[in-house]
Amino acid sequence: MVMTMTAPRPTIPAAPVAARADAAVRTGAGLALWAGLLLVTYWWVADGGLRDLATATGALTELGRLSGLVASVLLLAQVLLMARLPILEGAFGQDRLARIHRIVGFTSFSLMLVHIASVTWGYAGASLARSPRELWTLTWDYPGMLLAVAGTLALVMVVVTSLRAARRRLRYESWHLLHLYAYLGVGLALPHQLWTGKDLTSSPSRTVFWWSAWGATALAVLVWRVGRPVAINLRHQLRVVAVVPEGPDTLSVHLTGRRLDALRAEPGQFFSWRFLGRPGWTRSQPYSLSAAPDGRSLRITVAAVGDGSASLAALRPGTRALVEGPFGRLSPRARTRHGVVLIGAGVGVTPLRALLEGMPYAPGDAVYVERFHQQPLFAAEVDEIARRRGARVIRLPGWRRGAGSWLPALNRPVDDVTALRSWIPDLVEHDVYVCGPEPWTRLVISTLSAAGLPEAQLHVEHFAW
Repeated sequence: MVMTMTAPRPTIPAAPVAARADAAVRTGAGLALWAGLLLVTYWWVADGGLRDLATATGALTELGRLSGLVASVLLLAQVLLMARLPILEGAFGQDRLARIHRIVGFTSFSLMLVHIASVTWGYAGASLARSPRELWTLTWDYPGMLLAVAGTLALVMVVVTSLRAARRRLRYESWHLLHLYAYLGVGLALPHQLWTGKDLTSSPSRTVFWWSAWGATALAVLVWRVGRPVAINLRHQLRVVAVVPEGPDTLSVHLTGRRLDALRAEPGQFFSWRFLGRPGWTRSQPYSLSAAPDGRSLRITVAAVGDGSASLAALRPGTRALVEGPFGRLSPRARTRHGVVLIGAGVGVTPLRALLEGMPYAPGDAVYVERFHQQPLFAAEVDEIARRRGARVIRLPGWRRGAGSWLPALNRPVDDVTALRSWIPDLVEHDVYVCGPEPWTRLVISTLSAAGLPEAQLHVEHFAW
């Protein structure tokens, strides 16, 4: 007698340990930042900051002191947010960290400008006419100020190129290279703060706080932005095996290396890639894994639209690849429900295809939704995975039916929310992963919200820069 055994349902608890730990890290990071800001504000008050506000000169000088202190804390926080600390990467994901980094960075930069203007105006006796000369005197006569000016100029360049209008005119590779000057700007600001800032060194507790904060930040950058990538690449020795066309202007790069299981990459995550021996190899590019990592090989799939991506077609077997990562929370780590819906468009389906293959779920618990114009990506692979694992595939071909919809023309003229609910009636019982072009993704998110999906069950990777 032959008995058919049913595979046990994967255990995906409603409040997994990883989710609780990540929430605790996010809360702790926020509290640590606020504690630092409150501490430097307390020291400012203790030094008579409020008392000296009685006069115009005193008010300007004290405003400059306080804004400089707060800007310094935020400047360090800004660097730490993008220092690739695993504990922060895991809890926030690089996508969210980048958005917070941008807000903190613009705030810090604005306060730095307030600091410069207020201190100069205050030292000039609240006289605007004397301020330019006073600024010249401060720059030339105070120790560390010339370095601070150079650091400020570097930060100005970073901030200007980070504005949305400027980013649209820059290639990703150029923007990424220019953004590295932020580290130079932060480093050049340190001598001025330690040599002329009495608020930083006027007591042992303050000296310990500021030196510890600067030291910890520098150590984090050296270990996680420099040391860890070097160690990973020396250990794993990634090399190209093959480059395979997947469709019009789309190709996959297959790679192998040593002990790839030790990378601890999850389906849906991405790495920053550099391929040696080609123009522009020093500039990294973020590409998602398009297949679940198996400990022996990796695969990325890219749309050959930019200079860096298009040049991948010329890679030869044996080409050495340098990586940083893995990054991102578009992975099983963010999972909270048994059911999972994967919604993607264009090359954005690459991490979702990896999730469909590698994420734990029972037959009937996964739905894969793909929008495409001409032909679906990985059609045969997706169909095979769906057949083997019992997933449901919904393909939506054609151009979008209108500016306010993420769907193509349907047989039944219904709105996006009604269509989505008809395909997945129990949508709110699922985690939903979304990846695609940013304007299209915003429409999908709006539809999911209108359909009642809780925000905690929505997982998005914008790859915005």
